[in-house]
Amino acid sequence: MGLGLERIVYTSRARTAEVGLPMQVDILAASQRNNARDGLTGALLIHDGRFLQVLEGAGQDLDRLLKRLGDDPRHEGIEIIEREPIRQRQFGEWAMASTRVTPTLAALLRRTIEGMWTSDETLARLAEAVEAQAA
Repeated sequence: MGLGLERIVYTSRARTAEVGLPMQVDILAASQRNNARDGLTGALLIHDGRFLQVLEGAGQDLDRLLKRLGDDPRHEGIEIIEREPIRQRQFGEWAMASTRVTPTLAALLRRTIEGMWTSDETLARLAEAVEAQAA
């Protein structure tokens, strides 16, 4: 892909049975550091050994990140749900936002993984949760 602004939504599975707090903190810290360096923004949900991540940035930067994600030993089964050009960032204030996983967000993650919700619905709910937690 090129230099234009794009969004990727993907899911993956943790290689370990449980993603504990130390691993979550490590993933978020590395994501925030690397994304700030690379001009990427987004949000991450981690629940029941599954990841749902939204990433926004220049196409070439997203391509490099996808390569790194594919080499990351902490997860597998990366499935890109959506990749599309965007006019503006939805998570522009956060190099990598995360939010507490409520029962509603757990259901969102499950439905998104199962293909029952569109990415627009997923993004809207995730953005609401991030904004509410930041307030």
